[in-house]
Amino acid sequence: MNSKNIPYLTALRPRQWTKNLIVFAAPLFAVSINLQSFLGSLLAFVLFCSASSSFYLFNDIADVESDRRHPVKCKRPIAAGLVSVPVAIGMAVILLFGSLIIGWLQSSALGATILGYAVLQVAYNLRLKHTVILDMFAIATGFVLRAFAGAAATGIILSPWFLLCTAMLALFLGVEKRKAELRLSEIRGGKTRSVLRRYSLSLLSRMENIVTTATVVTYALWSFGPKVQGASTPWMMLTLPFVLYGIFRYQLLSDPREIARRSDTVEQGGRTEQPEEVLLKDLPTLLTVLGWVLTSFIILFLKQKGVID
Repeated sequence: MNSKNIPYLTALRPRQWTKNLIVFAAPLFAVSINLQSFLGSLLAFVLFCSASSSFYLFNDIADVESDRRHPVKCKRPIAAGLVSVPVAIGMAVILLFGSLIIGWLQSSALGATILGYAVLQVAYNLRLKHTVILDMFAIATGFVLRAFAGAAATGIILSPWFLLCTAMLALFLGVEKRKAELRLSEIRGGKTRSVLRRYSLSLLSRMENIVTTATVVTYALWSFGPKVQGASTPWMMLTLPFVLYGIFRYQLLSDPREIARRSDTVEQGGRTEQPEEVLLKDLPTLLTVLGWVLTSFIILFLKQKGVID
């Protein structure tokens, strides 16, 4: 790729596309693993990457001045002047309307889900990201809509337990993100987000305790199997250790002592300010996710073959 084009790709924040991988969870949790469901999920993934990137562009355009004062965000292409605002607007419009049109052509459910995500992002950027508590609920809703998109693109009916697990895990990530941002603002001596003035580390820690418990309990109940209208087989309880370790590992990375021990995360207030960085750069977390996926595939394969109930 031509080096001149790299800033334009970077402005789309491809690292954050990992959040859209949740669209592939719908066929996995519904035990509908085939070429058709994969292609449908892949389309939903591409469309959500396009839609989310359009709003990353809009957000960077709106926050260009504050981003220039941020120790990390000042390096973003628009804030750094590598991508002009008019070009960024054009890219955002094409990506957003392209994803909406293709989504509606695929299915009205998928198009409506992308439209709902777009409305949520508009509300988030204009108001919700400045509103205490509702900002984290908006983040969680975005993940739930991604899960809906995976189902809409494949015609799969999602389990309520799956949606609840997704929402609780997303809330957990939202709380951890705010904690890291608040810690960074205290290190730098200024709050780059106005909503951070309404939060404190003690408050976020109490929220963290609630959503962590809810996430683990919800997943454990789902994995118990058909008796609670959860997973198709109770053998999915074998994946619970991966979920527990992943959550504990994420909490470890946000702990002040761990941040101080890792010189590469001190300036960022911890890697949990950017969840995608944890998945891409923290090897234990990546192995945990891969372990969960592999174990789930094995269990569901054995279930389809009739080896286990």
